[in-house]
Amino acid sequence: MLTIVDYGVTNVRRVAQAFYRLGIALRVAAEPDAVRQARAIVLPGAGTFDEDIARLRALGLEAPLYDAAQNGVPLLGIGLGMQLLFEVREAMDEQRGLGILQGRVQRFPPGLPALHMGWNQIQQVRPSPLWRDVANQRYAYFVHTDHVEPRDPDIVVGTTDYGGEFASVVAQGNVFGLQCHPEKSQDVGRALLRNFALAAGLTEGGA
Repeated sequence: MLTIVDYGVTNVRRVAQAFYRLGIALRVAAEPDAVRQARAIVLPGAGTFDEDIARLRALGLEAPLYDAAQNGVPLLGIGLGMQLLFEVREAMDEQRGLGILQGRVQRFPPGLPALHMGWNQIQQVRPSPLWRDVANQRYAYFVHTDHVEPRDPDIVVGTTDYGGEFASVVAQGNVFGLQCHPEKSQDVGRALLRNFALAAGLTEGGA
């Protein structure tokens, strides 16, 4: 069964509905034990980095998420949830993330609108299970002000152009991240979520 982590962010319900429509058995939970027992995990995210990481820590979810990833449990970060997987967000005061993936989160360069919002293309730069039946350069929906800079460029499997290329899809072993919001990305989003479920060994209606 898929566990979607509910820690008070606004896109949890939309993400859950997207997986329901795929026929994936799931539960929405905020308890550390639910994360420890999960067969696969989705970490949504929306809002600001500091608020989201503070919510996770207040609920005691930081260590269970880290341990699950280290123990090989398939984990997908969505939107700001992808950014939380990394080590640190660079700001006036550095904010520590979950440290599951190595790298940093930072703002887009000066001169660009602070908010990257709307439909944009994803360039597939490396093979990934996420690309099954997804054509290259398809459009997905984005809403974010920060982007990730992985320490290891080999974990970047998809990029998007916003005043320059940034990492929009990452994958390292059992850990995946989508900067776009697949729950708002129509056919492409459904395919990406389905492919994560397949990579996690989940089947339609299965546990």
